[in-house]
Amino acid sequence: MSIDHSMDKSWVLHRTVVLVGMMGSGKTAIGRTLSQVLDVPFVDSDAEIEAAANASISEIFAKSGEPFFRDREAEVIARLLQSEPCILSTGGGAYLAARNRAAISRSGVAVWLDADLELLWERVRHNDTRPLLRTPDPRVTLGEIFEARAPIYEQADLRATADPKFSIDEMTDEVLRVLATRADVLELAV
Repeated sequence: MSIDHSMDKSWVLHRTVVLVGMMGSGKTAIGRTLSQVLDVPFVDSDAEIEAAANASISEIFAKSGEPFFRDREAEVIARLLQSEPCILSTGGGAYLAARNRAAISRSGVAVWLDADLELLWERVRHNDTRPLLRTPDPRVTLGEIFEARAPIYEQADLRATADPKFSIDEMTDEVLRVLATRADVLELAV
């Protein structure tokens, strides 16, 4: 099925769409565009955590450590899944936790934005706000994280493959195409 979100369509979203994937996969950019197309709220779990803690993710990691951050992240995701259907962008590590995968499976639908390692590196290599990449060789670190996380991301309900040539709109159309395969998640209004 070909989807072109620029066409005037009326969609009904039945479940919260949780975008999962590596840092740099486009969760925030695609999430914002998808929320506009579907006329539902966009929520970024990292932004919600930062607002609640009055600190950046990097500051939370530095002050309280990753386990503390992951607990706050799970709390925020669980709370957001209880609201009206929306587009929820999660941090790259959120889907790794079994408790988050279970909550998402119960109340939403996980969509893996599957971007290859070269595309991810191109997108994140000039960004110094990624705490996990603050290492002597961030490229190697990204590859190690990718290898460790990909098998877990593969467990997502749906998968949208990123093409390096895709614009944000084209990737949004790909996510819509994938979502439209599940009538319990997304359908055209009659």
